[in-house]
Amino acid sequence: MELSLFDISRMIQGTVDGDIHRIIHGVAPFETAQEDQITFACQPKFLNHLDQTRAGAILVPENVRDGAGCLIRVKNPQMAFNNLVRFFHPEIRPDTGVSHHAAVEEGVVLGEDCSIGPFAFVQKGAVIGNRVTIHSQVSIGRNVVIGDDVEIFSHVSILHGTRIGNRVIIQAGSVIGSDGFGYAPEAGSYHKIPHIGHVQIDDDVEIGACNTIDRATFGKTWIQKCVKTDNLVHIAHNVVIGENSLVVAQVGISGSVTIGKGVILAGQAGVSGHLTIGDGATVGPQAGIAQSVPPHTVVSGSPEMPHGQWLRVQRIVTRLPELKKKISELEKRLTALEG
Repeated sequence: MELSLFDISRMIQGTVDGDIHRIIHGVAPFETAQEDQITFACQPKFLNHLDQTRAGAILVPENVRDGAGCLIRVKNPQMAFNNLVRFFHPEIRPDTGVSHHAAVEEGVVLGEDCSIGPFAFVQKGAVIGNRVTIHSQVSIGRNVVIGDDVEIFSHVSILHGTRIGNRVIIQAGSVIGSDGFGYAPEAGSYHKIPHIGHVQIDDDVEIGACNTIDRATFGKTWIQKCVKTDNLVHIAHNVVIGENSLVVAQVGISGSVTIGKGVILAGQAGVSGHLTIGDGATVGPQAGIAQSVPPHTVVSGSPEMPHGQWLRVQRIVTRLPELKKKISELEKRLTALEG
């Protein structure tokens, strides 16, 4: 597979500075790209060393004017590079149809051009949209509804009543719609609270590997459109995650939390139940959120505090032994003066 720089520029709506007839055979990172490959540069550590790559062409921002070799100026080099990666490495889709090793119960509504892999199990009442790919050993429960162009990887379990929109990706090993962690105490024992709600996942969401998303006690646990979760994320019952939010690996979100639009939860952050995290907020890594977070703020630490304050605290922590020694000396001098 090959493209000239002229064809590439038309594909990604860029402007070529160099030989438009140069042929490109593939894509590669900045450090390892060869003369027949294209790469990209966005950050200063790459833009300041454009002469150090052997790439046949480099995608750069539109405001870059000087540089070695062939440049293609585009609005967003990384997105343009992503499109080229998809061109040179097109996704291989499995054959359409239901594997003779799969089990699809009567009454399942199956859309056009679907693929259901070996040992997948789809229970009665499920409605599957068009061009859905269900890989091997996936379990789809009763009355699950799945939209168009969805891909569900191996060993995923989607339990009864779950609603999934269009163009959703669910990576391997995730469990969608299991019961929430709810127990009522009585006489020194704990009794399970029934969870009769469901999970709703809107369009263009990507769920990472080994996520667990619990069904609601009543109503729904709601993952709104364009949310992206990393691997090993837990989302408890009745949580709402707003549009275009990012949830990074090992985040735990307790029940009935409401997360606004465009929120970032960094790795290993934990959120206590029944709180609200406002639109555009950022929660730092390993933060413990014990109270609601206002919109468009950055918090860190456990318990959480404004990020700038947390940085000051961390600088002081390393000096605590020295400060303790000085305080002890001052106490001795004060005692001597008082004597």
